[in-house]
Amino acid sequence: MLRPRQFAPATALLLIASAFVVLAFSSPYAQAQAAFGACEKAAEIAVLPSPIAPWTGAPLRVLVAAERPMTGELSLMAPDGSVAARSSGRQGGPPYFWYAQVVSPAAGTWHATLTLAGAPSGCGTIMRDINVRESAPPPPRAVPGSVWPIHNTWNRATEDLYSAWIQKLFDGPLDQDLSWPTLTNVLRDRSRNMLFNYLGLGEDQMGIIYHPDCAKFPYFLRAYFAFKMGLPFGYSHCSRGQEGSPPKCSQWFSIANGTAANGAGLAASFRHFLPILGNAVQSGNGRTAATDNNTDFYPVPLTQQTLRPGTIYADPYGHILMLVRRVPQIGSATGIFLAADAEPDGSVTRKRFWRGNFLFVHDPALGSPGFKRFRPIVRAANGSLRRLTNAEIAQDPQYGDFSLEQSRLGTEAFYDRMDDVMSPAPVDPLRAMKDAITSLEEQVKTRVTAVENGRKYQNTGHGDASMPNGAAIFETSGAWEDYATPARDFRMLIAIDVVRGFPDRVARRPGRYAMPAGESVAQVKAELESVLASELAARKFTYTRSDGSVWTLSLKDVVDRAPALEMGYNLNDCVELRWGAPQGSQEASTCRRHAPMAQHAKMQAHRSWFRKRHWPTHA
Repeated sequence: MLRPRQFAPATALLLIASAFVVLAFSSPYAQAQAAFGACEKAAEIAVLPSPIAPWTGAPLRVLVAAERPMTGELSLMAPDGSVAARSSGRQGGPPYFWYAQVVSPAAGTWHATLTLAGAPSGCGTIMRDINVRESAPPPPRAVPGSVWPIHNTWNRATEDLYSAWIQKLFDGPLDQDLSWPTLTNVLRDRSRNMLFNYLGLGEDQMGIIYHPDCAKFPYFLRAYFAFKMGLPFGYSHCSRGQEGSPPKCSQWFSIANGTAANGAGLAASFRHFLPILGNAVQSGNGRTAATDNNTDFYPVPLTQQTLRPGTIYADPYGHILMLVRRVPQIGSATGIFLAADAEPDGSVTRKRFWRGNFLFVHDPALGSPGFKRFRPIVRAANGSLRRLTNAEIAQDPQYGDFSLEQSRLGTEAFYDRMDDVMSPAPVDPLRAMKDAITSLEEQVKTRVTAVENGRKYQNTGHGDASMPNGAAIFETSGAWEDYATPARDFRMLIAIDVVRGFPDRVARRPGRYAMPAGESVAQVKAELESVLASELAARKFTYTRSDGSVWTLSLKDVVDRAPALEMGYNLNDCVELRWGAPQGSQEASTCRRHAPMAQHAKMQAHRSWFRKRHWPTHA
């Protein structure tokens, strides 16, 4: 195996392989494979074949990731010399990657070849030999003193493969609303998850259930990848913040602190580890202070290079999302960042970055919000695992991306900076506003699912769910956490404000937009206000009423009902009330449930939080 750290890290051509795959430099392909030495300064490339030990009984999947936006084609050549699969569609950026698959590979030596256009002399073809066995190989085994064996290291190559794997996992057309009942559904989709049964243990067919909330979601994905790839992994016990101070982490645990579950095997060990991880982490883990070294995440600068799939976003109010794709600005189309998150009910949804979803405000009591990456875990001199400090990350050529930039930005400056990162060139204001309306529409549709889940829960004969006291309504457990929507509705109210105020935003920063020639700022603002009104009225959605009938609303209805939605989060109320149906209206005529009067009194007392869009400090 070629280990990435054997090369000069800033300029090397990197190749990462599992410990169970052997590189062969055999004729007639030795010259192409030997190009690694000659091409060290040309590119940084990571190659991941799957499964860990390819054989004829499992599909052969190959992912090639690169740091630079090279044009090329990946081909998989069979032992008989025929090309079994091709992929010229480069994805991502950064990292950039190609993916190809052969469903039933023949036994023998396969050649994964990346042919690059415009590469330096001698670097136009990069080849990797992959040996496919006739029969199933011996599976990897658990080892004493670790939840899973560690045979790889976190570095630029493995981080690139992680990012590419995340993008492929949540990929799909931009205009497609992607959502899943749970993360389990995502990971069991073999067309998305190239690491499905990667270890040859049948580990993805053992009934492991992945049901994380937003805070556990990135940890589960990172742990899954680390388990498959033999990488270090750890997590912290952290507070949620108290007495005006940000969350602090008191203890850190790594997989070296544990062992396989009662000798039951490697896959069983991972299954045993997941609930331990899930019970330990919560949203405070993502909101730790930016300068704190004793954390699982560290802040990064706001650039296209650093905001890559796998980067998390911790908002100040406890929600966590993960970037899954960057779509570059092309012509009049604005640039986009796509993210995925998990809700308390387990559902997973892909959504766009915009200020209605990604909330940003500085408050010492809430911690440091913003984009962050998992802190690298390395082996110390004594063989134990440890995390790199902020200073070490800043100096490490494999990373070098620790930054306090976000801590120095106010709210408007943060969103202005993100606009510049997503779309460096001025954007069409009308198109940008329609994109914002689309983002609000996505947010409303995800609320439809959440409210419907609450309706189904109540229809199964459950009584009134208990309502927590005070700020605990935003962060608790049980039926309230799963089916009430206070945090979701709080964010939706902010999203409504963003859309309503978009014409004013354009007027405030006209230089950011490609303003129509010959029109004043006031004229453009008036045109945007007119289009906004028509778009909100035209965009429709439906929800299921208490009697099972379907009712249609427009985005305009949602915007107009913003005051009513300040009281629409209680799962003990009928869905009609949760959507703000006017009292005595035909829409409200099917309502058959009302939350207890004591709960309504609590909601009325808390209403100012929603009306003023002011999250209570100690939620």
